[in-house]
Amino acid sequence: MVWPRWIFLRALGLIFGSAFYSLVFQIHGLIGPNGILPATLYLDSMREAAPGIVHLWAAPTLLWFATSDLALNVLVWSGLIASMLLTINIWPRVTAAACTIAFLSCIAALQDFSSYQSDGMLMQAGVAAVLLAPPGIRPGLAVNAPPPRAAVWLLRWEWFSIYFESGLVKILSGDVQWRTLTAMDHYYENNPLPTWLGWYEQQLPHVIQAGVALMTLGVELFAPWVVFAPRLVRRHAAVFLTLFQIGIITTANYAFLNYLVLALGVFLVDVPSASPATTRRVGWVSVGALFITLYASAVDFFARPARLLAPFRVANAYGLFAVMTTAEYEIEFQGSRDDTTWVAYPFRYKPQDPKAPPGLYAPYQPRFEWNLWFASLGQWNESPWVVTTQARLVMAEPSVLELFARNPFASTPPTAVRSVIWRYWFTDFATRRQTHRWWNRELLGVYAGVVRRGVDGALHFTPASEHP
Repeated sequence: MVWPRWIFLRALGLIFGSAFYSLVFQIHGLIGPNGILPATLYLDSMREAAPGIVHLWAAPTLLWFATSDLALNVLVWSGLIASMLLTINIWPRVTAAACTIAFLSCIAALQDFSSYQSDGMLMQAGVAAVLLAPPGIRPGLAVNAPPPRAAVWLLRWEWFSIYFESGLVKILSGDVQWRTLTAMDHYYENNPLPTWLGWYEQQLPHVIQAGVALMTLGVELFAPWVVFAPRLVRRHAAVFLTLFQIGIITTANYAFLNYLVLALGVFLVDVPSASPATTRRVGWVSVGALFITLYASAVDFFARPARLLAPFRVANAYGLFAVMTTAEYEIEFQGSRDDTTWVAYPFRYKPQDPKAPPGLYAPYQPRFEWNLWFASLGQWNESPWVVTTQARLVMAEPSVLELFARNPFASTPPTAVRSVIWRYWFTDFATRRQTHRWWNRELLGVYAGVVRRGVDGALHFTPASEHP
């Protein structure tokens, strides 16, 4: 297992690097002192709500020491440097631990911007990697320090649960789209951040989409069991599942999720060792971690969340796309100086301009834009941070403006910012030839409402239900 370990740790370093790299450009606008959800306010509220030192467990983050812009920079750049060192195999046990601690510190303070299953997947993999990694500063393959069996099975379990639980929830949810095999008919345009390749896949006829839906259910429910199969079967399965994940990557930008699943799959392809010592190491710490993970994951999936470990996200229940969305809704921020002419703030990654092709940029994760998709599926009062974003734009807060492609009010800030909601759907070949549009869209109305700056400089919010 030394070669699979070596490959996995290099891949994990790159995945951690992508996560920290994306935060370099976003963390100040998300949780900085003047960001959308300042970490200072969040941690202060946690301290008041939890007596004693309980708050340290409830929000396990190094940002308890400081939440300034400098502290955020130190945290993110430390994680990025550690991920680079892990990638080039320098002190892997220590750098894997540094990446995991730094990432936990980020997601524990990111609040609404870290409510993703992919964050839990990376945390779980990071903890297992610490137990898996060989000792030493430059260990190479570390043939004489084989990975503990239990550490390998920690990662195999994560791989198994991601696949199998995702298939299981599709059946248990009772979603009619999975029952009738129509789940893929509009998946490519309705996922959080579509791709231009997905536009072409959307044009395929229903019979093919139904086949893909059936294959997805089959893969997720049955393929994971090959982890217990003989080596030759596992190797063939690894090739097929690699192609399966690459296919998913072409359809949507799920950040580092699919890349992590690909990396975990390397443990299907173990290489026989000439030395019996390389296959007999147990590692009792890894055994304990495996037992706790199995127990907590089962409790989380079948009963209730494993609350004791929940803040650390190291034992998780997974279940991707249990219920398919039926339409693509997009929230847009618009500013005005006269309440008549409204100008949109351009996004970096989300669908907006109908003539602009959707991008392909994973594993980069634009957390702000991703969260707007989830917010669009509910009422504005379920995502009050949208209104906070409007307020920050009225105040022309630089860190929040950095989350957008550019500032359309660079000369003079707007006096009002509103959020509106659009419905988007892909064009077909004929429409695109005639209009050069990748998207059709329809304005549905105001989403949250309008934030205005009064003559006295105070901000006033008028909810959508009160807005004419």
